[in-house]
Amino acid sequence: MRTFSFPKDQPFTVLCLGAHSDDIEIGCGGTLLTLAQNYPHLRVVWVVFTAQGARKQEASDSADDFLAQVSEKEVLLESFRDGFLPYQGAEVKDFFEALKKRVSPDLILTHYRHDLHQDHRLVCDLTWNTWRNHLILEYEIPKYDGDMGVPNFFVPLQLGAAHQKTALLLKHFGTQRSKDWFTDDTFLGLMRLRGVECKAPEKYAEAFYGRKMVFG
Repeated sequence: MRTFSFPKDQPFTVLCLGAHSDDIEIGCGGTLLTLAQNYPHLRVVWVVFTAQGARKQEASDSADDFLAQVSEKEVLLESFRDGFLPYQGAEVKDFFEALKKRVSPDLILTHYRHDLHQDHRLVCDLTWNTWRNHLILEYEIPKYDGDMGVPNFFVPLQLGAAHQKTALLLKHFGTQRSKDWFTDDTFLGLMRLRGVECKAPEKYAEAFYGRKMVFG
């Protein structure tokens, strides 16, 4: 298994895109905690598209905790309608075009192309439509639809990062605790499975889909 990494002594900008208030945390929260620990010049732009009402405050508080060690960060909490992103496509597209003028990231973390949630798919489609020459990794979110795929990019996590991610999810997203899947064993179980697949030294990992990469 081959690996690669970014130079740790250089500025490194990551753009995180999530349709809903907990998507980024579920899909790549452990990776962001790891990057924050390992990259002193990390900059993170964190975008949530449907942060409204109580979920907006949850998103803000959660982003603060996940990015606590990141010195340069920008959190954008938008108010598009949850579940209706494809039907607000023009407005969402306008937002992406404006964001492109502000951010030229080294890495983009977005939703999985084959996710069956309509909001997730639109965010992914517009990510690829907007940034044509960037490294894009698609994260996964477990849910009822059974749309998990076969990822090809893995980020091994330290045990502490895996448990910190899970603890922060349960701490911040009280509106989701009534859902039968929103539990510590769901999040740890998926990270454990992905850790098996990449022989993670501390057993846990997050997985992504890297559709297009250039060598050289």
